[in-house]
Amino acid sequence: MHFNPYGGVAAELAARLVNAAPDQDLGKLLAESDYKPLGPVNAAQHAELRSWTRELDAVFTNPSVELLNALLAKTTSRPYISTHDGRAPHLHYSDETAPVDERVKAYTAFGLAALFCEDPSRIGRCAREGCDIVFVDTSRNGRRRFCSTRCSTRVHVADHRRRQVS
Repeated sequence: MHFNPYGGVAAELAARLVNAAPDQDLGKLLAESDYKPLGPVNAAQHAELRSWTRELDAVFTNPSVELLNALLAKTTSRPYISTHDGRAPHLHYSDETAPVDERVKAYTAFGLAALFCEDPSRIGRCAREGCDIVFVDTSRNGRRRFCSTRCSTRVHVADHRRRQVS
């Protein structure tokens, strides 16, 4: 499925942040995700982003209008149209001079909100018991239930074995 840039790439960044290991460098994660932080992520911003990921996690557990509106209200967003780098006009949700953590918060909140408005069922958490991985479902049919083929296979093999015993 093709999403607008905020409903797709920004929502996927939200999933990567939520899935980040506790000791992972979030500045490096942002750079690897092609999000241009425009400067280093300092310790205070890193701590704020860690706190933000816990709030994003709740959206993947139970996406709702109320929860997403609460996230949007916590951002310091000022939407505007940008034409940087020769790209066609597109929306930005925070000022380029805003601190990195504020820009990431606006970007991910609006990304999840845009995705939710397009198709709320595309915001997911792995259905395998014990797996906490979250994902953005970009599959063609929108019926993804697991974070990976590995988790899907584990569940289906366990179900098959349970049926064989019965």
